[in-house]
Amino acid sequence: MRTAVDHLGRGYTDAGAERILVVPGSTDEVTETGSGIVVRVRAPRLAGGYRMIAQPWRALDVLDQFHPTSVEVSDKWTLSPVARWASRRGIGSVLFSHERLDAQLSLFLKRPQGRVPGISTLNSRLAKAFDAVVVTSAYAADEWAPTGANLVRVPLGVDLETFHPDAGAPVDDGVLKLVYIGRLSREKSPHLAVATAVELHRRGVPVRLDVYGTGPHLDELRQVAGDAPVVFHGYVGSRAEIARRFAAADIALSVCPVETFGLAVLEGLASGVPVVTSDRGGARELVDASSGEWGRPDPASLADAVLRLAARDQQVVRRGARARAERYRWSTSVERMLELHGRLAEEVPHRPLVRRRLAS
Repeated sequence: MRTAVDHLGRGYTDAGAERILVVPGSTDEVTETGSGIVVRVRAPRLAGGYRMIAQPWRALDVLDQFHPTSVEVSDKWTLSPVARWASRRGIGSVLFSHERLDAQLSLFLKRPQGRVPGISTLNSRLAKAFDAVVVTSAYAADEWAPTGANLVRVPLGVDLETFHPDAGAPVDDGVLKLVYIGRLSREKSPHLAVATAVELHRRGVPVRLDVYGTGPHLDELRQVAGDAPVVFHGYVGSRAEIARRFAAADIALSVCPVETFGLAVLEGLASGVPVVTSDRGGARELVDASSGEWGRPDPASLADAVLRLAARDQQVVRRGARARAERYRWSTSVERMLELHGRLAEEVPHRPLVRRRLAS
């Protein structure tokens, strides 16, 4: 979410819009940056290191102070009152749906998808409250189908300069080099990636999985790995270094079955690395036959997918991976979002006729 918000925000300011970003922080603070004004409001820290604006009135006070001409909300849990605030002032409101709540909760609760009580009711209320709901994939849109929401599909992009095949190449040493890059928390399914490497090791495949990232489930993942060749490298802050780690792999694993999009998938593809993903979810929509493989979200099926991909001409699939990623540019995402904000400026009544100022 942070990557998407940052790239979109820079695009907004580059296009001439005045952007105010409201985020939770340890203290109240206002900072001027190259991507607009950043307003931090005091918010508690939750499990896993995240902060959440638990008192929505703090965010509404900021909006009253800066008088935005449209608002874009990325937190559907606590910031839904922003829609009502915008409606009373004749200001267009957009909910950017970064996650699929029914699938995420079913993953945690270990229930079949679509059977988590309360989610359909919440989505229906959100659909009525916001002027538009932005989704990034057909999989994400499916959650909103029964609600009558004004859905706008805007795929995200990838930094094609940082993530590039020139960043590196795998060493031909007879070992199948897999990589997982992402947060080590259950909603990203790192357990499934590690279990896939364990399954390949059990079959006698010379394999190594390099895991980059941190999160609350590191100890669990070490237990899943056991004595298999899985190396946990911790957090890597440099995007250029992440690109090098991607490019040094034979195959990237991004196997979460409830991902609504999959920025890590695009970063791997842009680095020229074919990707194995689950056969469901938004990430599957990013990978085609020219750039990777997919399987059911279980270790055996995904291990089969890895072996199918490893048996293919690697130069061909690496070129296919890069070509696939080049279809997803941040400039296109920004253009579509600005078109949406502009359309709402015409459709929402009593819109103040001032310079465009976006709050997110």
